[in-house]
This record gives sequence, structure tokens and C-alpha cells, in this order.
Amino acid sequence: MEDKNIKGHASLLVAYIIFGINTPVSKAIMDHGEVNAGALTFFRIGGAALLFWTISLFTKKENPPLRDLIMMFVASLFGILLNQAPFIVGLSLTSPINASVIVSVMPVITMILAAFFLKEPITWKKAIGVFVGASGALLLIFSGNMSNHRDGSLAGNLLCLLSTCAFAVYLSAFKKVIVKYSPITFMKWMFLFASTYCLPFYWNDITTVDYASIPDDIYLRILYVIVCATFVSYLLIPIGQKKLRPTIVSMYNYLQPITSSLVAVGLGMDRFGWLKGSATALVFIGVYIVTKSKSYAQMKAENPDKYPDREGD
Repeated sequence: MEDKNIKGHASLLVAYIIFGINTPVSKAIMDHGEVNAGALTFFRIGGAALLFWTISLFTKKENPPLRDLIMMFVASLFGILLNQAPFIVGLSLTSPINASVIVSVMPVITMILAAFFLKEPITWKKAIGVFVGASGALLLIFSGNMSNHRDGSLAGNLLCLLSTCAFAVYLSAFKKVIVKYSPITFMKWMFLFASTYCLPFYWNDITTVDYASIPDDIYLRILYVIVCATFVSYLLIPIGQKKLRPTIVSMYNYLQPITSSLVAVGLGMDRFGWLKGSATALVFIGVYIVTKSKSYAQMKAENPDKYPDREGD
């Protein structure tokens, strides 16, 4: 590992461990009953927007041109709204382990999108990895209908998959604008845009919450979701994106099922049976195969005449 990339790897390591803990924490908040998925989504997005704009008052000011602001607006749709809203709603309908394992298939999705956005060639090794990883994800997604236990649902699993696909698009399609600005500048605009266009949809959810009835421990968990799982993690991810390729960034997603499973099982919120174990193994094997395949840069180094110079993954 090059020294200049250590900061990127360390940032992603911390961010995705926080994400992994967030899955059972968010599930516990919604299971308690006072705060539903819509309200929790807005607390997360709106709270992070407030924190990013507050801290931006004490950092170097950057003024993105209109073109970049438009790109940030579109990026916020994929990186925040379509990532967080379906995930939280899906999590309310499925189990923490199901949700976290589905999210871990992101490296495979990102590799496919890199071929589309960055013209990254898909080799046989990548294709095999995609097939194996997708098999595990599909097994887990449809296990909600196959199981007699109330540990998941097809709708919840599919919403978690939608969330994963949206974030993979964000990682693959918006790196050029991400690397132009500091994480605070980029995220303050991202979360402001996301807060603005999701407020009308969640207004009823946040105004009907009985705030006086929420226990202190639930408030602490909500605070964790806003400060740690959103503000801190979204502050760290752009650091990794600046240093590393999109597929490497997405690799850190497979920390989530490990962290989430340990926390969820430890708290008695979930169990890890043979079906989930098999699905998890397939996802991890698929991810390993894909990430061991050659990148465009490696293929160019071996055959420079065949692969022209280009910026990309």
C-alpha cells in the first residue's frame, strides 16, 4: 500500500465500520415504534446538512460554479436520497443481516457501472465474479419469501438492493466533481439539496412524531445515526474517493455485513442460519473474484498499444 493512499484506506475503514454498526442501530430505533422510516430518513439527512453547513463556517470557503452545483444536485439524488431513503425503509421491513449482506454486493455493481461510465473492460474473471456475487444476493433477497420466520421480506430486500445500486452509480459517475472540492464543501451542498427536495415527502412523518414519548436511549441512537453514521462517515468517504479508484472504495462495503452481523446477533436482534451463511459466502466469493481481476491501468501496462490513455477507474 502506497503511503499516499493510507489516509484513503483508513478513512474508508472507519466509515464503513460505522455504517455496519448503523444498520442494527437504525433497526432498533424503528422497532421501538416512536420514529418511523420517513422521520428517521429526514433526521439523518437534515441533521447532517445542519452539521456540514455549521462546520463550513470555520473552514476555507469554496464557491462551486453553477455547472458543478447542478452535478452535485444530481449526485445527491443517487448518493444520499436514493441511497438512504430506500435503505431505511427496506431495513424496517427486513433484518439487519439481510440488509447488510445485500449492501455488500456493491463492488460487483460498481464494477459493472465502471464498464459503462469509464469503459472499463469486463474480463471472464469479472463476469464469473458478477455471476457468483449476484447469485448470493438473489438468494438472500428472495429468502424473505422462502423463510417461515419473520426475518425479512421481498420488498425490504429489494429496497436495500435499490439503495445499493444508487450508491454504486454515485461512486462511478461523479468522481470528477467529488475530487474538485473539500469533503465539507461537497457534502454541505449535497445534503442541502437532499434536505430540500425530501422535506415535502417526509413533512407528515416528522410532524406527527410524539417527541416527548421518545426514551433517552432512542434519542442517543438517533444522535449516533445523524452524527456518526451520516456526518462523520460522509465526511470520510470523499477522502477515500480522492485517493482510490471507485471499485476499491466499494470493496469496503463488505465490512458492513461483518460488523452488522456481530452487533445484531450480539444484541439478539437477528440470527445467522445456513441460508444467510450460504448467501453471504457467495457474495464474498463473487466480490473477491471481481476485485482480483485486472483494472484498465493494469491491462494498459501489459499492452499499451491496445488500450489508449483515458481517465478512469
